[in-house]
Amino acid sequence: MGSVKYEFKLQKLLDLREEKEEESKRLFRESMKALNKEKEKLNIIKEDIKKYSGIKTDEDLIYQKIKRNYLKALEIGKKEAEKQVKIKEKELYFRREDLIVKQKERKTVEKLKEKDKEKFFKELDRMESINNDEFALYSYIRNIERR
Repeated sequence: MGSVKYEFKLQKLLDLREEKEEESKRLFRESMKALNKEKEKLNIIKEDIKKYSGIKTDEDLIYQKIKRNYLKALEIGKKEAEKQVKIKEKELYFRREDLIVKQKERKTVEKLKEKDKEKFFKELDRMESINNDEFALYSYIRNIERR
């Protein structure tokens, strides 16, 4: 038999699913980076709160008042940063769920491709076997006729 090439009829669908999965992965990574950035901001604020809380004996009243106002601002910033972290965590959760769905969709079409490819090559093997059997039969008949 000549060179027979396997062609998957749903290749465009598989390509589309792979593109969607890659886009979902990209969005997931972006969400992960955004979450880490917000967590980093929150940690910096928490460190500043630790650093500036408490009163030292060598501080004058004006400095203490400025420090208290700064700590109040840090607490407000901390609450906002915690809110942003929760928002980013929810976003990451949804991105993760979307990615899982996209991976399942791609794997489904890939399995169809594998089964179709296996079926294709089994059919090729079957046809080749039939051809070989026919050639063997013709050869046998020719040998019998020569006797």
